[in-house]
Amino acid sequence: MNTTTMVDDPEREPVSRRVLAMLRAVAAGRAEVSHSCEPDLYVDGLGCCDQYTAHQLASGGLVRPAVVGALGQRVRAELTPAGRAVLSTTLSASVRAG
Repeated sequence: MNTTTMVDDPEREPVSRRVLAMLRAVAAGRAEVSHSCEPDLYVDGLGCCDQYTAHQLASGGLVRPAVVGALGQRVRAELTPAGRAVLSTTLSASVRAG
């Protein structure tokens, strides 16, 4: 699997292309999350194929619901400031490397 290393925090695990794709979908407004302790991610209305990673994005503070909703309700997902930082740092590093 090809990964991109986080340049701002060398202690942090590498970010996979799948994680980047999920973060880009959220940033583009194409994603929803369910309100729960382990939120599921939906992209373009379909359940994400890697809910384990979706749960990690939520529990890691990179993705969150954009609005308050009822338990189990699907609402628009948004990047947190940390999620935006991961996405912008990783994309900036790939531009410099490319």
